[in-house]
Amino acid sequence: MINQTSHPGPRPLPLHMAVQTLMAMSSLAALPSLKSGSINWKPRLKKQAESLQKDLRNADPELFRAALEEQSRRQLAAFADGVRGYRAMPPTSRPEPPPAIWQSGTTRLLDYGVVNEKAANGPPLLVIPSLINRAYIVDLHSQRSLMRYLAARGVRPLLIDWGDGEPDFNLDDYICGRLSQALTAAQDLAGQPVTLLGYCMGGLLALALAQLRPEQIKALVLLATPWDFSAMDEGKTRLLRAILPQLEKTIDLGGTLPVDVMQALFAGLAPNLTPTKFRAFAELDPKSDRARQFTALEDWVNDGVPLAGPVARQCLNGWYIENTPGRGQWRVGGHKIRPQNIDMPTLVVAPKRDHIVPPATVLPLGDKIKHAEMLHIESGHIGMVVGSGAPKKLYRPLQKWLISNTT
Repeated sequence: MINQTSHPGPRPLPLHMAVQTLMAMSSLAALPSLKSGSINWKPRLKKQAESLQKDLRNADPELFRAALEEQSRRQLAAFADGVRGYRAMPPTSRPEPPPAIWQSGTTRLLDYGVVNEKAANGPPLLVIPSLINRAYIVDLHSQRSLMRYLAARGVRPLLIDWGDGEPDFNLDDYICGRLSQALTAAQDLAGQPVTLLGYCMGGLLALALAQLRPEQIKALVLLATPWDFSAMDEGKTRLLRAILPQLEKTIDLGGTLPVDVMQALFAGLAPNLTPTKFRAFAELDPKSDRARQFTALEDWVNDGVPLAGPVARQCLNGWYIENTPGRGQWRVGGHKIRPQNIDMPTLVVAPKRDHIVPPATVLPLGDKIKHAEMLHIESGHIGMVVGSGAPKKLYRPLQKWLISNTT
């Protein structure tokens, strides 16, 4: 087992603390506008706001303000308690990774065919994670390991581990270089074409590889893979466009997009997520299974990898702002990558509660790929893979689909 001896998150902590403090201050500042009804509410909150406004007419202003201040202090204190509790947790234990059968630079190919005898001669599955987070999200711990679940049921998973990444690489370097080489190594090992599984950003890499090397690939699985970036929240896209020049300067200074900067960008997608989950953690028994699982996942969330500068520019500007994939203009190795060119059994998995990759960005893949099947999961982006319902919602149907389409 591997022990994670320290708990680095939540990153960046100063940002999360500042957001909580500002939310408390803004709640108090907005109180006069709330009572007067001058706040411009979102349509889905309008009825609740009108009801609250009526209730406030009969409330003692000073008592209500004092209650609001007390609630704000409690929430901030509960968040701080959750962070302290998380950092005081015992070291996280993770399964020992299997041996690497191939390596180039920082990239390794881990063979999960050795963790269970049922996997040794099973259909090979090349799993491609995102370049941003560590690969072990699919092998988090003994109760939540997609890799070991599939291996125990006759599939031979082979996991790409990007390590610390290559700071000078662009997407072509990763797809046409490292992934193409790893694909050949996987095919040589198994003696047959390989199924690709890409998760999040890894799904885009997998789709491009499937178009460029179809003779080596039997089937394709895309987990929470965005394609039409025009379906992202328009306000967040405008914000990214506005801050992109500063992000470019940050990349120029260090050659990469730092982990804390990326964490701040993700926090902006759902500002209440981190404080809410840490307040809930503060209520848990630190010796409970839920507390240990929270700690293992949170360690992974904060164990990011700086994104290579060229890749960061291609993704932020090309994907998120220019929507080159959705417009059919994304090029890899000189070729335009288009889902219509994929001609193999394909499974597209779309979590319904995904705030990182909204379902609307994924759905076009199901329409455009010739032989695509859609699997809609009542889950979030990460919970789909490691949540309590992951074995039933994802692991089981995925294993059945793989056996049906690759043997």
